Amino acid sequence: MVIDSQPDLQVVGEASDGLDAVRVVTSTPCDVVLMDVRMPGLDGIEATRRITAAAGGEGAPRVVVLTTFDLDEYVVSAIGAGASGFLLKDAPPEELLAAVRTVHAGDAVIAASSTRRLLQHVGPMLRAGAAAPAASAQTLPTDLTPRELEVLECMAHGLTNGEIAQRFFVSEATVKTHVGRVLAKTRSRDRVQAVVLAFSAGLVQPGDVLRDAR
Repeated sequence: MVIDSQPDLQVVGEASDGLDAVRVVTSTPCDVVLMDVRMPGLDGIEATRRITAAAGGEGAPRVVVLTTFDLDEYVVSAIGAGASGFLLKDAPPEELLAAVRTVHAGDAVIAASSTRRLLQHVGPMLRAGAAAPAASAQTLPTDLTPRELEVLECMAHGLTNGEIAQRFFVSEATVKTHVGRVLAKTRSRDRVQAVVLAFSAGLVQPGDVLRDAR
């Protein structure tokens, strides 16, 4: 009801469980999937993994995981499965709608209550291999420029494009260009996957503080 009330959004399919979700997505073209976690038969994490792995990930819809359980392991598992977003079911409607539009635009979103934990607690779990990075390698590409590495570090600390632009005294358009190059070079579908790689490669570690950019 919330989604269909929007002029630019339309529900094209519904599924009762994980297996049904994979079947529906396979047969029904869609851009974004809202995925539950705990479901009979096949849970939402594995369903997300299968959906995002379809056709090698090319053209696969982006997944926003919705759950009532605000637990670290769900955040890690969802990200490792290729989800582009993670929200709690009690998020207000406007936050849910914003998340759908955000991931459709190629960005990524994690519930505000989970973002800090991703940096403080989930980071070590990622580095320990609890969730594989989106990129195929555990190391950063050697062709990332110093500025692109700085932008990736800022992304890993949860800074928005606008905040990164203010930090480096450049336009937001310039930051978007840098972010696009980072995603392309790391072969990440979105910011979350690039952040996973940043943790896994050791660019960012829990407790790190962003250095003064000046």
